[in-house]
Amino acid sequence: MCIAYIAVGINADWPLIIAANRDEYHARPSQPAQPWLDEPEILAGRDLQAGGTWLGMTQSRGRLALLTNYREAPGSKNSQQRSRGELIPQFLMDERSPHDYLEHLAQHGDDYAGFNLFVLQWPTAGQPLRLGYYSNRHPDGQPQMLEPGVHVLSNAWLNTPWPKSLFLKETLQAQNFDGSAQAFEGLFQGLHNQEVAPDADLPQTGLSLEFERLLSSPFIVSPDYGTRCTTLIAITQQGQGLLRERSFNADAQITRQHDWPVSWPHFHSDQTNPIPHKSNRATHGPLSHSTSSKETS
Repeated sequence: MCIAYIAVGINADWPLIIAANRDEYHARPSQPAQPWLDEPEILAGRDLQAGGTWLGMTQSRGRLALLTNYREAPGSKNSQQRSRGELIPQFLMDERSPHDYLEHLAQHGDDYAGFNLFVLQWPTAGQPLRLGYYSNRHPDGQPQMLEPGVHVLSNAWLNTPWPKSLFLKETLQAQNFDGSAQAFEGLFQGLHNQEVAPDADLPQTGLSLEFERLLSSPFIVSPDYGTRCTTLIAITQQGQGLLRERSFNADAQITRQHDWPVSWPHFHSDQTNPIPHKSNRATHGPLSHSTSSKETS
């Protein structure tokens, strides 16, 4: 991902809401979110060049992970470093707690180019819902377990006040989300904002001014590089929810949308009525699970 809005514990009915854009070169091959053929428990998109992913979740085990690259000057990446995208499936299939996993990862942070990583384990009944966060470019080098609230992660440290991060934090208003089609559409519209920030507000990360301008909006449009997909995830107290994803071409036109129902363990044991989902078999691609999808050309 390149920007993600994550609301944890601020909406009583929907304790987990994620709205995120993935930006990448249009020529880099990838597949949209779907169960992986080699790990069917994993629901995620896939980078077909390196084999990893930027955002993924398990379909029944209640684990989720999200990664953004840490923006660094061109040429700083070491070709011998491991792919950051491997961290997502690694955590999803791991048995350790988020804290223990991140503590272990922090000992090997130098094996990767700069990244930010969120990890989450859906809690058992009566336990708090908390996100784990680690960046191998943060000065203290230590994982954090975050308190409930709204967090925005782009290509700097967590909650760095870049213009597009501030826009999402002020605009998306997850506390008002009610699970309706209009609520999902509101999140999509916020993430589709293409307004370029004023030069005075741009970060200085070692890129050219032209590229800093291009990257300053939540949704990026250019012939070579831009927003490839928007992913929304919303989970109720009962552990029922939805992953809804839209893919885009270089002209910012929608090329595909997928809906994937999610069923995690109950957050509260006395709440047993899941929200209903209407679903149909996928009509294209190697999808073997119940879903609703559409594709345009």
